[in-house]
Amino acid sequence: MLFNNPPLTLALQKEGDNRMAYVGRFAPSPTGPLHFGSLLTAVASYCDAKAQQGQWLVRVEDTDIPRIYPGSEQHILQCLEAFQLYPDAEIIFQKDRLALYETVIEQLHAIGQVYACACTRKMLGSNHIYAGTCRDLGLAFEHQAIRVKVQDQRICFQDRLQGLHCCNLKQDLGDFVLKRRDGIINYQLAVVVDDYLQGITHVVRGADLLDNTERQIWLAQLLGYPTLSYMHLPLAMNDQGQKLSKQNLAKALDPKQAPELLQQALHALHQPEVDIDRPEIMLQQAVAQWNTDLIPHCIELEGHYL
Repeated sequence: MLFNNPPLTLALQKEGDNRMAYVGRFAPSPTGPLHFGSLLTAVASYCDAKAQQGQWLVRVEDTDIPRIYPGSEQHILQCLEAFQLYPDAEIIFQKDRLALYETVIEQLHAIGQVYACACTRKMLGSNHIYAGTCRDLGLAFEHQAIRVKVQDQRICFQDRLQGLHCCNLKQDLGDFVLKRRDGIINYQLAVVVDDYLQGITHVVRGADLLDNTERQIWLAQLLGYPTLSYMHLPLAMNDQGQKLSKQNLAKALDPKQAPELLQQALHALHQPEVDIDRPEIMLQQAVAQWNTDLIPHCIELEGHYL
């Protein structure tokens, strides 16, 4: 651990005071309806947690309020119900927790790890590595973006599927934004805070988020949070060679086809076959047979998906 700062137990009430050996989560964003790629993550995270007698939680990551797609939150909840993917605690919504994230920014400010930045996208141009232009200017925080300081060192983690993954944030990214000028809390901050507060121990998600992990590890180290286990799943691709996503107009899941879609998801994850039945029964079979060694150790799945 790089810093000896106490975790936010004094400032924030942690939801999971008794940390279990395994607490996983599914954390969709309501910027569009759930699609098959989302289903892979939901099923894999659920089966991985239950196969290890752990808990499985659901969190709706909706801090980017302007990007919330009308009706998508309702579709998420309908799909979870249809697939009988029942979380072990109340579903939380990040838009209801904005004050918590502000508290964390204040703590980081108190230890000199964040600063206000007046740079605009136009000023930064095409350079994706932030040069630290505003780092030592001491700008007021009001109406400015807030960046966290990084150091010139490698951060590495051993992914359960993708193997060793490393990044030097200083050289590859630079100080990154935790809060935008318009007041929107960045995903990187919210996910780290909520993973801690919910007592998450294991993160199972898509490989498109692999490059975010070192940023989240860095934030967790600054805040004194425990290290998590990560498993980044290979991505389902469409016939254009693009990952299934809302931006690429991936087809919304049809809750009425839950058994068939669940069987397809398990097949895509290379898990043993389960018989078509009620999703609850199929999930019980899938958990009993769950084997992460069978999941392809790659970034993209072979074949095309809708």
